[in-house]
Amino acid sequence: MMVTLKFNIEINAPREKVWAALWDDQSYREWTSVFTKGSYAKSDWQEGSRIDFLNPSGNGIFASIDKKVLNDTMVFKHAGEIKNGEDVPGTDWAGSTESYFLSDRDGGTLLYTELQSTEDFQQYFNDTFPKAMNKVKEIAER
Repeated sequence: MMVTLKFNIEINAPREKVWAALWDDQSYREWTSVFTKGSYAKSDWQEGSRIDFLNPSGNGIFASIDKKVLNDTMVFKHAGEIKNGEDVPGTDWAGSTESYFLSDRDGGTLLYTELQSTEDFQQYFNDTFPKAMNKVKEIAER
């Protein structure tokens, strides 16, 4: 069963800077290292395109970019796992979404995230996602 987890953080930077902190390759690698050191994403980052979320050994999750509105919205729809370079479709994560929304807030930006997780990972994300969002804040406010 999937549970929906919600997180938000206020960032003292314009939306463009927060967007860059989230999705530029170098900063993406930096904030997602909170989950797995050395993790990265492989995609052309266009709406409708495939995106692979990978760890240094090349395993991870594959998804599609369901919605992308520059400096505003990014939604990923998970399709399956990648194990030993092979797609394993239809795993527990298939169909779950991970969404990022940016809105103006008192001269800065509110980053709101919503993700669907299996119950097994709920505690893990409740512990680590706020740390990842703090990392995004730190990067955007530099």
